[in-house]
Amino acid sequence: MTDVLDRYFKLKERGTSVGTEVRAGIVSFFAMAYILLLNPLILGTVEDSNGDVLGIPQVAAATALVAGVMTILFGAITNYPFAIAAGLGMNTFVAVTLVMGEGLTWPEAMGLVVIDGIVIVLLAVSGFRSAVFKAIPASMKSAMGVGIGLFIAMIGFVDAGFVKRIPDAAGTTVPVSLGDNGHISAWPTAIFVVGLIICGFMVIRNIPGGLFLGIVITTILAVITESIVGAGSSADNPKGWNLAVPQLPESLGGMPDLSIVGAVDLAGAFVRGGVLATSLLVFALVLTNFFDAMGTMTALGKQANLADEEGNLPDMKKALIVEGIGAVAGGAGSVSSNTVYVDSSAGIADGARTGLANIVTGVLFLLAMFLTPLYEVVPIEAAAPVLVIVGVLMATQITQIDWNELHIAIPAFLTIVVMPFTYSIAHGIGVGFIAYALMTTFAGKAKQVHWLMWLIAALFVVYFAMDPILALVS
Repeated sequence: MTDVLDRYFKLKERGTSVGTEVRAGIVSFFAMAYILLLNPLILGTVEDSNGDVLGIPQVAAATALVAGVMTILFGAITNYPFAIAAGLGMNTFVAVTLVMGEGLTWPEAMGLVVIDGIVIVLLAVSGFRSAVFKAIPASMKSAMGVGIGLFIAMIGFVDAGFVKRIPDAAGTTVPVSLGDNGHISAWPTAIFVVGLIICGFMVIRNIPGGLFLGIVITTILAVITESIVGAGSSADNPKGWNLAVPQLPESLGGMPDLSIVGAVDLAGAFVRGGVLATSLLVFALVLTNFFDAMGTMTALGKQANLADEEGNLPDMKKALIVEGIGAVAGGAGSVSSNTVYVDSSAGIADGARTGLANIVTGVLFLLAMFLTPLYEVVPIEAAAPVLVIVGVLMATQITQIDWNELHIAIPAFLTIVVMPFTYSIAHGIGVGFIAYALMTTFAGKAKQVHWLMWLIAALFVVYFAMDPILALVS
């Protein structure tokens, strides 16, 4: 059996083993498991124009199903350790913009997600996505990797309550603070700090499976702490646990409710909102999906040492097609577009190098449909330290950028900082690409800008002006 896995997944060729891939796949799952709690909160409680809601249990089950199937499919076909799940940002766009803002029903909104996925797949099949990948300069690919690293770290800090937003009513020009007024006053955040120290020790001492052990040890500490202090959920206590409360489950779960799977209307949105206005919404979905996945795959490929010197992945076209299918599957499952997940970088940091790690992660997602209480034992505060450490590891790519050339440095810097500041990979890429085209032209080197970079920059200009354009069309 081991020989079969070795031949199929090229384990020895990539310097890994079955044990390492299994362990790293588990790490990826727990680094991503928060989506099984967060996606239902974003999608499951919003009423559409008919007064219908998807329901939290239904969204949780379908989120696990689609993530499990697509993660396994991606690992088996591409042999990359890049897990797939419902994309953050995309789910908010679907709930807030399409359903609440445009007044679409849930089937109509998910129909647009399916169409978005079909367009993404067609762009991948045509070779256009691969061509765009290759047209991006090496400096911008490195900047995307660093920016995503900072973005991951920012997610970890915010989810753990280490960095908090200061309410607008406070009347301060400082938007965020460390903890509460510069102090760590919540037990969950204190556990995060301890977990960060543990994970730092693990990677510095180069302990095999260190990040996995870090999550396990921190979770045990969290369970013990909760049993003593009873902080509870942040929904009831501002100083409680952000998502899952670390306590032993009373039951092992039950049969999942998959009733929302397949509830899709492909034409309804165009009838309700008009062809032109709805087409602009699809454009926004496609552009976000396209570059979120592109930036993530570029960064993960470099982190896993699977990319060449130009940052390109082998068999890229195949991977892009399968990733595009994730958007179709997400829409069909009524859980929003599924895409390559940046948090799978945690598994890569723990040694994942092949699709075998994806198989493990995907199986755990499928099991989560039935064993929901078990994965809820691990709070986000126990997984967040891994995200910060991964951010450190990905930020090392900053040395590959020539900071002495300002026409390279300025767009690279903007790409890096806009991602965490706006909580969006696509926004960082868009600002960076526009800046790259302009700054390179200012330096008298316009001929060095690939025509695809000009096209992408122009598309992002339209994307950033989407609200006034939609208002004009309406």
